[in-house]
Amino acid sequence: MSGATAPPGRGPVCVEIAVKDDPRLLTAIDSLAAQHRRPDRVLVAASPLTPAALEREAVGRHASLHVELVRIPGGPVDARVQAMRLLREPTTAFLDSDEVAPPEWLERIVAPIEDGSAAFCGGPTKPLRPAANSIQRYMELLEESIYDDLVRQSIAYLPLGNSAWNTSVLQRFGFDARVTAEDHDLETRVLAAGLAGRFVPEAWVYHDKSDETSYVRWARKRYVWLFQMAMSLLKNGKLSARWHEHRTPVRHPLYYVEAMMKPVALVHARLRWSRVGGRTAGP
Repeated sequence: MSGATAPPGRGPVCVEIAVKDDPRLLTAIDSLAAQHRRPDRVLVAASPLTPAALEREAVGRHASLHVELVRIPGGPVDARVQAMRLLREPTTAFLDSDEVAPPEWLERIVAPIEDGSAAFCGGPTKPLRPAANSIQRYMELLEESIYDDLVRQSIAYLPLGNSAWNTSVLQRFGFDARVTAEDHDLETRVLAAGLAGRFVPEAWVYHDKSDETSYVRWARKRYVWLFQMAMSLLKNGKLSARWHEHRTPVRHPLYYVEAMMKPVALVHARLRWSRVGGRTAGP
């Protein structure tokens, strides 16, 4: 498979937001309405659990912003898989419902895609407000570590939220529904094909962590993330490379709690991949 792909040039841009039932979606949409370069379309891929009132407000909140909401069964990963067929603009950017983009964001995040210097790119996050508890402080430190450490070692660790893509590349490689660490899996496959990814530090967004208030919920979310990442590493043959990465530990007690979950998540992922690895990829 050739790694070459044509740059889309400056043209229409779609921003996709996958959401379950998060009212912070409205703040994310407000930030898109305030962009210096407005998106030509905002595609909200929503779970059936999204309240009807939230849908109406999201679609009608800004008359000058084209917001299209489609309901897709499942969670955010299912939404992204199924929404692929709805992408038609040459450039697609992803924003999470708990992210707030400053006015310069869209023009900065899509620049490497439109000039052809990258097939995908992404920027970091900054806290929307000071941490109110230990969980929020840990997540701040963890995200700093991801962008300052992991992403700079390998662009394949770039989170999908706050990223931009050549839409033809997205549609060519697609999301693998078997692997819910869809960003790492997709980026690993794109890079293996010889296409370029790029980190754009100036294309940052605010991250609202106001819902991080429960240790039980935090532990469940982090375990799921560890399991998902292990699935992608196993699928793409990158597990041994992961062991040899030199990552600076996050100086916070919750880092060591998370470290204890990793072996369990890896065993879980091995068992799961042994069952689903032979199935056909895709939705």
